[in-house]
Amino acid sequence: MAASRIVIENCAIATVDAHDTEYASGHVVVAGNRIESVGPGRAPAGLDGVARRIDGTGHLVTPGLVNTHHHFYQWITRGLATDHNLFDWLVALYPVWARIDEPMVRAAARGSLAMMARGGVTTAMDHHYVYPRGTGDLSGAIIGAAAETGVRFTLARGSMDRGRSDGGLPPDFAVETLDAALAATEETVDRHHDSAFDAMTQIAVAPCSPFSVSTELLREGAELARRKGVRLHTHGSETVEEEQFCKERFGMGPTDYFESAGWLGSDVWMAHCVHMNDSDIAAFARTGTGVAHCPSSNARLAAGIARVPDMLAAGVPVGLGVDGTASNESGELHTELRNALLINRLGARGEAALNARQALRLGTYGGAQVLGRAGQIGSIEAGKLADLVLWKLDTLAHASIADPVVALVFGAAAPVTLSLVNGQTVVEDGRPTRVDEDAVARSTRDEARRLARIAAES
Repeated sequence: MAASRIVIENCAIATVDAHDTEYASGHVVVAGNRIESVGPGRAPAGLDGVARRIDGTGHLVTPGLVNTHHHFYQWITRGLATDHNLFDWLVALYPVWARIDEPMVRAAARGSLAMMARGGVTTAMDHHYVYPRGTGDLSGAIIGAAAETGVRFTLARGSMDRGRSDGGLPPDFAVETLDAALAATEETVDRHHDSAFDAMTQIAVAPCSPFSVSTELLREGAELARRKGVRLHTHGSETVEEEQFCKERFGMGPTDYFESAGWLGSDVWMAHCVHMNDSDIAAFARTGTGVAHCPSSNARLAAGIARVPDMLAAGVPVGLGVDGTASNESGELHTELRNALLINRLGARGEAALNARQALRLGTYGGAQVLGRAGQIGSIEAGKLADLVLWKLDTLAHASIADPVVALVFGAAAPVTLSLVNGQTVVEDGRPTRVDEDAVARSTRDEARRLARIAAES
């Protein structure tokens, strides 16, 4: 039986393919879960099995946004420690985060996912690393929330085994043992990872950071990931304090330390990478190590400005990340397109740092590269998966901006008229179609209050 088709036409299209092909007025045809064709003008006549035909006048179609770094659980601790740098922020919030349980994590994941989906994210990622003992199946709760929302998803199964008594930042009761962390991570990979072309759920191995995990966990985590054929993720070079920590504890900077533990390679991506010198960038380029750039969080925590233009010039794969919503309270990725462009223009390259199309590429194809899925998503090309967003640009907010890509990146957040994941509708007219947005808001509010009460009583 032939796959049913969705036809979108009369819209501007930014394909973000290798040639940055764009159409001022074009069409996209989706057949099943794949992009069948894209091109100028109206769709081909006589198509069979057209289940839906959409007039995209006044809209721009782009690949779905790809989020490469997030912490969903932080949705229920937004608005706290608002004037702290990273280390002080972590010290303030770890005791609260250590009290999370499965209902809280499920509610926070649903809130995070719904917010991202309504803002154009079609592939989400969560780096979850807080696993208090006896609090339920946290990984399963997160994966279930992603399936419910309908977005494509990577869970980076995080871990911490260096508590405060061992020189780390988290409380001792919030960390796992080395063996427990490795065993739980392997079980998560075996149970949930899908390596298929159109996989909706994938798993990465993701010890948290140099200051919360042992060298043994990093090294054995890398061995586990490569034995299982999955990717590796962690935080790296986020702050000056982290660099000092690595030099004092290990006698080398973060990049050299990661390389010594087997943590550079084309199957690795790291969040932030703010404090990178020329040799660090060269090492990432040489090994194909990717970067999740989180401009809003980096600014919120005063971490600094990552050298994204220099990374791109060197050939480093770079995507965008929301980061946790306790350090980026908006919780959605569209603002990261704009902030990546604006913040990087404050750096050494000035107005030449990034342009609108480079920012869009970071949020789409760059993210797909970083997650190891550039062959399936991240651009609008025949044969790729039908993860698409139809942005409405004919309202007052964008009406006088002639260039639709400039309108999307430089302008106010554009409404999402339609978002498809795997050819299925997940957002229509600005609201998620698979979940009740208002019910999600109520449950996250209730769980945030419950967590605050428990933390206050502890």
